[in-house]
Formats: sequence, structure tokens, C-alpha cells
Amino acid sequence: MSFFEALKLAFDSILSHKLRSFLTLLGVIFGVATVIVVVSLIEGFNAYVDEKIANIGTNAFSVQRYSIEDYSSVEMLNAARRRNKDVTLDDMRALKNHGGNIKDAGGKSASMADVKFGDKSLMNVQLKATTQNVAEIEKIEAGRGRYFINAEEESRKLVCFIGIETADKLFSSSDPIGQMIKIDGRQFQVIGVGTELGSAFGQTRDMYVSIPLSTFLSIYGVRRSITISVTSTSPETYEDALEEARTLMRVRRKLEPSEKDNFGIVTPKAINELRDAIFGTIQIAAIGVTSISLVVGGIVIMNIMLVSVTERTKEIGIRKSIGAKQGDVLKQFLAESTSLALLGGAIGVTIAYLIAKLVSVGLGVPTALPLIWTAIALFVSSGVGLVSGVYPAWKAAKLDPIEALRAD
Repeated sequence: MSFFEALKLAFDSILSHKLRSFLTLLGVIFGVATVIVVVSLIEGFNAYVDEKIANIGTNAFSVQRYSIEDYSSVEMLNAARRRNKDVTLDDMRALKNHGGNIKDAGGKSASMADVKFGDKSLMNVQLKATTQNVAEIEKIEAGRGRYFINAEEESRKLVCFIGIETADKLFSSSDPIGQMIKIDGRQFQVIGVGTELGSAFGQTRDMYVSIPLSTFLSIYGVRRSITISVTSTSPETYEDALEEARTLMRVRRKLEPSEKDNFGIVTPKAINELRDAIFGTIQIAAIGVTSISLVVGGIVIMNIMLVSVTERTKEIGIRKSIGAKQGDVLKQFLAESTSLALLGGAIGVTIAYLIAKLVSVGLGVPTALPLIWTAIALFVSSGVGLVSGVYPAWKAAKLDPIEALRAD
């Protein structure tokens, strides 16, 4: 018996008992759908994090009050609050003027503000504050107008750069460039509108206003910690620039060699390690749940195949009496159990894909389904079917044709 003939017989048998086949596959369908949905969400989040890391800038890292490790527990964060000092403009200037393997350094901070134009008001809009060079470091692009220039930063000009959604809501029928808006009651001139960033996890990234950092600190107070974006001169000097920044910050804070850093340096590598630690655990848990579902599904497939062998005993006897070999019968039933599980895997992948798309569209949560995971899901589900069908197929192949023909 050829492979294609065995496959044809398998699908004929599956289609002749549609409801029973579907109920048999529920365990495989739920198991595969669960892991694919989880993987889609995790991969989508990973892609989002990678995009944000890319937006940090080429060869860039940040110096800030807290490190990623400080957020690992409430105790560590409380200890860091007591130990860590604010990162200041003087720290930024020291890094910027350091030279060596450090190419540039820019400062930034953030808050929330109420924005108004005419009779239109936006409450709790993200207020970003940066130095002029952060636009180049973090690849901030203007769709219209421009970003701040150095003279505006130095003179604390009341100018702003706004997100495209902010512009659409405040200036639905007019050009925002050159218009005056109020940010927390103060008049600012709009000089640029950013390119569209889209949304993530249901939250828009285009509802913001940016002002020069010097202006922000003069209005909201200088007694606050800023974040410093630092770039190295090249990819090859990245690690050296990282160590130079750490050494400079430790010297400025007069730390002894045995003392722990009282500031944080955040790198793309650290962000990736945190992400992998969090979602690696979730993936393992999802695979564990899926394994239980697939084991249950495999047991159900084995039981149904045993029932099928019993129901088709006479058919097997007829086939053997006209020349079918044990290998042909074995191949037929293995093809049926494998095809059954593979079909369940395909249905599970399809359901998971549709759920992921609905979540992405409805909640704005990024999703992505790598082909490798689809292939793995189909391979594992077919493997479950193959293993589950071994005993029923062996039992069918070993039937005595004369005894089988006597079956009712």
C-alpha cells in the first residue's frame, strides 16, 4: 500500500465519522491553541520590546536613578530609594563632555499635563522633556515642522513638539505649526508634529507633548532625577563606553571600590534578559498546560482508534484475505491516527491565529505568530497521533483474518 493510498483511506474514515472525529480532537485542539495564543502574545511583545530597544538609539544605553535589578522586589526598590541619588543635569554635562568612547549624552524627563487649544482640552497628556540631541539619539522623527534646536534648549524657550494624535484632536481642521497651545496653563508655540508611532497594549503612543528639558525643569522644578541617554562612538567601543560612564558616575559620587552603584545603567541586553526571564517562565507554564492537554488528547485518540479497530474487524479480515499484509494494515491505522491529530493541530493553530488577531485588533496588544512555532505545533500534534495509534494499529495488524471474518 502506498503512502497516498493510506492517507486517502485515513481521511475517508475521518470524514465518515465527523462528529466523533471532532470530539476526539478537542484535547489536541485546545492544547495547540493554548500554546500558540501564548506564543503569539509573547512574540508580539518581544517584537514591541525590540522596537523600543531600537528606538533607544544606535549603540545607546541610559543612566538613571534606578537599575532594572532595583525593580525585582519591593525590598530592593525601597533600599534603592534610600541609597540612590538623583541623576542631574551636571551628570549629563559631565558625560557629554567626557570624550573617550562616549560620543554624546542627552537628558530627558517626563510627567503628565493638561493641554488646551481654544475650547478643546486634553487631560493627563504625556509630557516629555528632552534636550535637543535626544532626537538624534533616539531617532525621533518630525512628520511636520521640526524638533527643538540647541538655542531653544539653552534659552528655555516655550516651544513644543507634539504627537500626531494630539495634533489631530486639537487642530482637526487647521495646521498646528506656529499655533499657541496651553500646557498646564502656560502658552507654548507648536514647532513640530511627530510621525505616527501607533499603539501598544491598547495605549496610544501618539498622544504626547514634548518641550525642552531646560524649560521643563524651570517650570516644574530642578529637584528631580532625569534619565541620560548615552551613545558610544561605535559598536566596537560600546562596552568601553559603558564602563567609562559607570566609572565617571562612581567618581562623581565618591563611591569606594567596595560600594555598590547608587545609580542604574540600563542597556538593551539588560532589558532582553529581564524580558526572557519573565516570559521564559510563562512559556514553560504554557507548554506544561499544553502537554497535559496533548496527553489527554493522545489517550482519547488511542481509545477511539481501538474502538475503530473493533468496529472494522470484519473489514480488516476481508482486506487480509485478499492479500493485504500486516504492514499495510499497520500503515493504514497509523496514517489515520496521525492524520486525525494533525488535523486537530491545524484547527488549533487556526483558532489561535484568529484569537490572536481579535486580541490585537480589539485591545491593541501586539501579536506575532512565527512560522517555526506553527511547524512545531503541527509536528508535535502529528507525533502525538502517531504514538497514540501504534498500539491500535499493531492490534489491527495482528488480527487473524479467519477470526476477523467471523466477526459480526
